[in-house]
Amino acid sequence: MRVDLFDFDLPEENIALRPANPRDSARLLVIDPNENRMEDHRVFDLPSFLKPGDALVFNDTRVIPAQLEGVRLREGAPETAVSATLHMRTDQSRWKAFARPGKRIKQGDRIRFGYECDNACGLAHLEATVEEKGEDGEITLLFDVSGPVLDEAIASVGHIPLPPYIAAKRPEDARDQTDYQTIYAREKGAVAAPTAGLHFTPDLFEALDKVGIERHFVTLHVGAGTFLPVKSDDTDDHKMHFEIGHVSQETADRLNAVKARGGRIVCVGTTSLRLIESAADENGVIHPWSDATGIFITPGYRFRAVDILMTNFHLPKSTLFMLVSAFCGLETMRDAYKHAIETGYRFYSYGDSSLLFRKN
Repeated sequence: MRVDLFDFDLPEENIALRPANPRDSARLLVIDPNENRMEDHRVFDLPSFLKPGDALVFNDTRVIPAQLEGVRLREGAPETAVSATLHMRTDQSRWKAFARPGKRIKQGDRIRFGYECDNACGLAHLEATVEEKGEDGEITLLFDVSGPVLDEAIASVGHIPLPPYIAAKRPEDARDQTDYQTIYAREKGAVAAPTAGLHFTPDLFEALDKVGIERHFVTLHVGAGTFLPVKSDDTDDHKMHFEIGHVSQETADRLNAVKARGGRIVCVGTTSLRLIESAADENGVIHPWSDATGIFITPGYRFRAVDILMTNFHLPKSTLFMLVSAFCGLETMRDAYKHAIETGYRFYSYGDSSLLFRKN
């Protein structure tokens, strides 16, 4: 499909720089293409749209301080400032990353991340070798340390990589340390938050429990590729970046039981949807999964297991706007986004949310 079919104009004032407070007071646009319904609500109204026996699926990944600043060290050449955003761990000592300035980095270069301070605090830095160089500034970093030691070093020298559309307008601050993390985040490894989950609060969980809504957790470590624009003119030419995910046997069994008794699977965020659809077979049966997924969902895709999707509002011409267009229909989502923009919905990671019912 032509990528320009997924384009739209978004005013700057619709881009959220801070989340709603409290989190569940954010607006919720409910869209059901099967009933031609589009209604304005709040996230705390979510229980009224679900039924006893439905199951919410959350991505419990935890954002790590994956933005690293450092210098390139190359014999015979001056030190050059380098910024690297880790996006997928490949083993105990290697990470794939997007680096800037990508053109100045070569295979074999040494990079020192962090800083030096006085003798009272010693050195706070981390070194790596550029093992491979790919396209669009992607590199593979082989760090000098591995395992938990590497995790601690990244936590020491890195910082939370705010989405570029926020970082371009303001710096990271202390509030982002909690704002950009779901209340149920557990498994460390994400570069970006599964942002639909940012709206949930203990009070909302309690309200969902009273209705009889199940909660299940899967893990997909969101990569920086989620922010990359689609540069191709046709969706067939776009290459998705892979992300590591995990669905346990227990979770797969419980979700299959939900479907078997007539309950609905409600994915909180496109990340949990992409993982569940990767783990499901053609008959809609969900299997255990522990692998990387690069699933790319565009209109024409036949959904296997997911019935309802809760998700924030996405970038023009992005893979995520393509996904929601596949879920509800392109014209439905174009109309929904037009309504959202005109009525002041807040977009992107810290923005408002939508509840989408899959088009039959």
